[in-house]
Amino acid sequence: MKTRTLISGALAVTAAGALTVAVTATAQAQETGDEALAAAIDAILADPALVDSQAGVVVKDAATGEVLYDHEGNRRGLPGSNQKLTTVAGALEVLGEDFTFTTELLGDRPVDGVVGGDLYLRGSGDPTMLQEDYRDLAAELAALGVSRIDGDLVADDTAFDTARHADEVAWGDLQYAPGAETSALTIGSGPDHWAGTVRLHPVGGAEVGDPVVITTVPETDYMTIVNEAVTGTETDLAVNRDPNANTVRVTGTVKAGETPDYYSRSVIGATGLVADVFMDALADNGIEVTGGVRLGEETPQDAGGSLALHESAPLSRLAIDTLKPSNNLYADTLFKTVGLHAEGEGSFSAAEAGVFAAIAEYGVDTDTIRQLDGSGMSRLDHVTPDAVTDLLIGIRDAPWFDTFHTGLPIACQDGTLASRMCGTEAAGNVRAKTGTQTSVSALSGYATDADGRDLVFSIVLNDHLADSVKSFEDRIAAAIAGHGADSTEAEITALADAVETAGAEAQEDLPGGWECSWYETGTC
Repeated sequence: MKTRTLISGALAVTAAGALTVAVTATAQAQETGDEALAAAIDAILADPALVDSQAGVVVKDAATGEVLYDHEGNRRGLPGSNQKLTTVAGALEVLGEDFTFTTELLGDRPVDGVVGGDLYLRGSGDPTMLQEDYRDLAAELAALGVSRIDGDLVADDTAFDTARHADEVAWGDLQYAPGAETSALTIGSGPDHWAGTVRLHPVGGAEVGDPVVITTVPETDYMTIVNEAVTGTETDLAVNRDPNANTVRVTGTVKAGETPDYYSRSVIGATGLVADVFMDALADNGIEVTGGVRLGEETPQDAGGSLALHESAPLSRLAIDTLKPSNNLYADTLFKTVGLHAEGEGSFSAAEAGVFAAIAEYGVDTDTIRQLDGSGMSRLDHVTPDAVTDLLIGIRDAPWFDTFHTGLPIACQDGTLASRMCGTEAAGNVRAKTGTQTSVSALSGYATDADGRDLVFSIVLNDHLADSVKSFEDRIAAAIAGHGADSTEAEITALADAVETAGAEAQEDLPGGWECSWYETGTC
């Protein structure tokens, strides 16, 4: 803390006529306001848990762009799911809030209940499709009087290229829902819409030794379940998908009479899963396919007309559903869709070009950053806190800003911040996007300080060895939200320290390095 010495006194004339100063007081004056905030953040970043790691923190006035605090703000770091900020902003700019995904059946008009030729199931990337949606498409076809397809079912996922993941995604993440493949034809396993996954629901038997019964959503034989689990006195399951095959092995025990959490595992070849589920839906609706299944072929111009259509919710809804729970599949799908519409190619590289062109219009220097995917899973993504705060300031004038702002998690209320910063000045105030990978953590967004001033901030922490550094992010955010022009460093530090006390109970059930949306039970 910087101090300055104040000297006060009285002038006196001695008998010799000399002028003297009688010092009556010496006081230490503390810094206040933004200078005190800077000192408090400096102290937080000096914690031993962050020593020798990389920390970039920037705080700016949202109205003027004035920099209130800058610690390594131009240094690049891995953003984790903070990458979704540029993705969603780019998607809203390029696609518009009213954009919807369509999934369509095309073929010749039926004659006497027969579609003469192939039936094309064409996707555009909709990550919200569930088993019931494909059943509805089959039911629409049956309502036209169709009872037979005199050809093949062709699953057209060519709106996107064949790269299912961006470069440098951690191998160990790929079997889990956040690491599922990106495809223009996909299907989710539950209302939380983790696309490209199958969800396993194990149920223990009545007595110890009974076999465990496992059902799946969607119902499918596309994924093979090797079930070696038995009923025991406690629940202790291991559920693992083979690295190179759609085989999930379940071992361990489920407590008698207990239904534990579900387990979502990604599939290899999401388009094939869709085709499998849809063929069953056709059969359930009394529609015979005389041929087979072909995957990954583009629907020809002469494929016939539209026979059935499913339309997603608008992007104004999907943007919120991407940001609040930090849905990776939504983000990567939106990313490739931007590439398709802006650059004519549904690829990761085209997506980067499309997103960068969009956010550059709002004052972001895209020469300083790199984006290989929409979700932030790639270890080659790089942002700077300065670029992130420039984005957050620039888009405040965008016509879609309210949607973007609404989509951000709110501290101690919802999304990935549902259990964070409770009991502090940040609760219900801070709206920010989280980011988490091994040795990567980030938090960037908006806060209103004690004087009603709108601020933006970005915190990007890399290369730390601690399990979690989120408490440091929360302390900084609480300090930003609670400080005012008259606040001293001590007062701001007390605001930050409230995280360690009031927030402890809310965090007690969450492993330190996890996002709450990583829980299978949907904590968020």
